[in-house]
Amino acid sequence: MQNLEYVFEDVVRIYDTDAQGIAHYAAYYRFFTNTIEKFFNEKVGIPYPNVNDELWFVMVESHAVYHKPVKLGDKLTVLLSVKLLSKKVIRFDLKILNKGDLTTEGYLVQVAINPKIWKSVEIPKEILDKLSLT
Repeated sequence: MQNLEYVFEDVVRIYDTDAQGIAHYAAYYRFFTNTIEKFFNEKVGIPYPNVNDELWFVMVESHAVYHKPVKLGDKLTVLLSVKLLSKKVIRFDLKILNKGDLTTEGYLVQVAINPKIWKSVEIPKEILDKLSLT
């Protein structure tokens, strides 16, 4: 099941760039993660990635394809779609646009865990409901 897209605006900052002012690969994961964090805070209403003492979301897979570079000062639009892979795993599909042009696309896969035992757990129904995934 695919959720409607969530839109987040971000800016390429000096610490995102190399000596030529072009964003380095790690910066794109910051853009991805900032978008997911804002989505959880605004739309789901819970902290992210550490929800509480018994629920964390941990990264288990990431992927990005870079189509066009972004540069210092570029104002980016990041589109997020949420896909449930199982009762324990969520995939976040992301696209980064600069002035409407696709620059980067990728995904992050996260597993819900109980940090006390470091084992996967089912995502609580109330969170799934807020994610519109049930």
